[in-house]
Amino acid sequence: MTGSSSFLGLPDRLADGCTPQAVIFSAAHGSTYTGKDSSGYALAAGAIRAASQEDAGLIEHWDFDLGGPLFAGGPVSCVDAGEIETIMHDNEGNRARIEAKTREVLALSAVPILIGGDDSVPIPFLAGFTDHGPVWVLQIDAHIDWRDELHGERYGYSNPMRRVSEMLHVAGIVQVGMRGVGSARLSEIEAALRYGSHLVTAREIHAAGVEAALRHIPEGVRAVVTLDCDGLDPGIMPGVAARTPGGLTYTQVIDLIAGLGRRARIAGFDLVEFYPPADIDGLSALTASRLLVNAIGAIVRQG
Repeated sequence: MTGSSSFLGLPDRLADGCTPQAVIFSAAHGSTYTGKDSSGYALAAGAIRAASQEDAGLIEHWDFDLGGPLFAGGPVSCVDAGEIETIMHDNEGNRARIEAKTREVLALSAVPILIGGDDSVPIPFLAGFTDHGPVWVLQIDAHIDWRDELHGERYGYSNPMRRVSEMLHVAGIVQVGMRGVGSARLSEIEAALRYGSHLVTAREIHAAGVEAALRHIPEGVRAVVTLDCDGLDPGIMPGVAARTPGGLTYTQVIDLIAGLGRRARIAGFDLVEFYPPADIDGLSALTASRLLVNAIGAIVRQG
C-alpha cells in the first residue's frame, strides 16, 4: 500500500531494506457474535486513512502535539502494510490471521500498530506477543470488557480483557476511562479486581490527571496500548456504537500515550471500535487519525 491509500501517505516498505520502527496494518473483523452485523466496522480503517491525507504532506512540519516533526527530524521510519484479509463470522480464521500478522511485525523488531475493527481484534493482537513478553496492557475504554462469554462466544468485543488476563505473557493490566453504566456486572468487576487489574475511571483522570493511571505501570516495562474509541468523550468521538458522556478528552489520551512512552516502552498499539456510520462530519475519523499520529510520534521518540 502506497501513496494516497495509505495512512499519511506512508510507504509500504522502506528504501534500502531498512527495518521500520513501526508497522501499521488493519483488520476489519475479529470474532463477531452470531446474528450481529459488524460490517460497519469494516469502514473504519479506510475512513481513518482518508482523514489522514490532509496531513500527508506535512509530516516534516512542526507538530505541536509532539513538540517537533513526526519523525523528530529523522527519516520516515513507519510503514503502512495495508489491510489483512478477514471475513465477518470467520472468527477462528480472523484470529489466526491477525495473530500471524502481529507475530510477523514483531519478528522485524518493529512495533505493530493495528487499526480495527471492533473490540475483539485486541485478543489475537495481544496473543501475537506470546513470545515477546512480558508486557503490560494499558486499555483506554468506557467498559472493562471482562465478560467470560456472550451469546456463546468467548472471543468477542465484550471479552478482550478477560481473555488477555489469561495470557501468561501479560504481566499486568491498567484500565482507564470507565464511566456510566457499562457492560460489567458485579461478577465481572470482582473478577477483574481478583486478577489485580487497576481500574481508573474517567472521573479520576479528570480530577487527578493521567498520572492516576500511569503510576500503576512499572517504569521500564514493555506495554501494549489498546484504545477503544468510546473511551473518549462522544463530543470529540461521536462515531462509536455506545456513546457515553464524561469520557476522556483528546489531550488526556495523547498525554497518556506520551507519558507511557516516557515511563515505559510502547511495544504495540491498537485502535478499535470506531464505527463510521455513527460519525458526524468526519470528526471521529480525524480524531482517530491524530491519535495514531501521536502513537507513532511516541514510538519514534523511544529510539
